Amino acid sequence: MDAPRSAWRNTTHDWASTVDPGHLEHIRQDPAAFAPGGLRHLILEVIAYAADEAECTGGGHCRITLHADGSVAVADDGRGTDTRLDEHGHLVKKPVMATKDLRFFDQPDTPRLPDEHPRRGMSTVAALSTWLVHTNRRHSGSWTQRYEHGIPTTDLKPITDDRTTGTVVHFLPSEPLRTAHEMTAEELTRLAEAWPQLAVTIEDRRAA
Repeated sequence: MDAPRSAWRNTTHDWASTVDPGHLEHIRQDPAAFAPGGLRHLILEVIAYAADEAECTGGGHCRITLHADGSVAVADDGRGTDTRLDEHGHLVKKPVMATKDLRFFDQPDTPRLPDEHPRRGMSTVAALSTWLVHTNRRHSGSWTQRYEHGIPTTDLKPITDDRTTGTVVHFLPSEPLRTAHEMTAEELTRLAEAWPQLAVTIEDRRAA
């Protein structure tokens, strides 16, 4: 078993907390500030994590699927979200969805995403989505978890190991964000070129 969770080193998120309701509510109160450009910005927030992983591992691939129901799935072939055992033997994942990214949120020098708006972190996507399903595959095990408006509604549910690694973030943005700004697959492809270490493919099923 690992050391007590309180002793774990924080890099991108605070391991001591699994959910920060106040943080999520703060985001939900001002969607225009945290998702400028609507759906486009939320997708870029997710791709940025895949790009981080690709940079760490020397390159990677990301597949974006735009579904007919307005939801979006972003799948990458990275190492998967960090998951550990605490001192009680309980499985704990890095709380990327429901707590702030310490590198970006409320930081004055946060980097800009390709749409020229500040990067805030994955919690903005979760908080501003009606639902989000996070599927994670690591060499140490695979699982999935569902969120609604940023709050987890299931525990980590084990899934069959298929000997691959990576994450899938499938989310349905709140209705105003889905319809506020028109977005084409071509525009998304152009914006994703800002991450040359990440090969991005897009499947647009919205006309189906």
